[in-house]
Amino acid sequence: SPLEAFESVWMRKDPPLDMTYLHATWLLERAREKTLVVNDPRGLRELNEHLSVLAFPDLTPPTIVTRNTARLREFLLEQGGAIVVKPIEGHGGAGIFKVVDGDPNTSSIFEAATEHGRSWTMAQRYIPEVSEGDKRILLVDGVPVGAVMRVAGAAEARSTFNAGGKAERTEITDEERAIIRTIAPTLKRHGQYFVGIDVIGGRLTEINITSPTGIRHIEAVEGGNAAAPVIDWLESKVS
Repeated sequence: SPLEAFESVWMRKDPPLDMTYLHATWLLERAREKTLVVNDPRGLRELNEHLSVLAFPDLTPPTIVTRNTARLREFLLEQGGAIVVKPIEGHGGAGIFKVVDGDPNTSSIFEAATEHGRSWTMAQRYIPEVSEGDKRILLVDGVPVGAVMRVAGAAEARSTFNAGGKAERTEITDEERAIIRTIAPTLKRHGQYFVGIDVIGGRLTEINITSPTGIRHIEAVEGGNAAAPVIDWLESKVS
């Protein structure tokens, strides 16, 4: 059936946004303004999940994007001796390193992260509150519908579920609601309806738009049907 024969089409695939993914967004262009596409293919191309937070420097930890290993070492010292380095594309905690000044592996990590200066990488100040968890908040059309805290296991710097993070119950704070209100107009302008944001210690670290996880984990810790508000919104939108 042609795409416009459906009331809505959902695009949901794990990052990275590779050529196959890019081709899919071009195909979905044929359905734009004929059916509801979640999320909008143009926004998927324009809003990189890691780089999009650069538009909100007041909400994020200090962040740089570079492929210069010397700059990474400078940034490490500028930020008090602890940073997180992660790839521009990726998901599930793959390729994410916590780097601490004095670690003998620092040079090797920076070289691997930048592919010896050939690839861009993102570095952010390490937020100590991550020991309490990395909060995933799910948004539908800019409105929070649920949240779950991801807590890292023993001897693990990453708290993502793919890296073994444990789901714990949490609440959405007033500070986090202020973050959501700030970024919501940008998400709406780019047609990003189903979104997962990551917040650590009250700081925005990522905006996930390709395949935000969390529904099942919210259900596990909260009970009930966490998918219901998403489907209710979708039905009201298409009607």
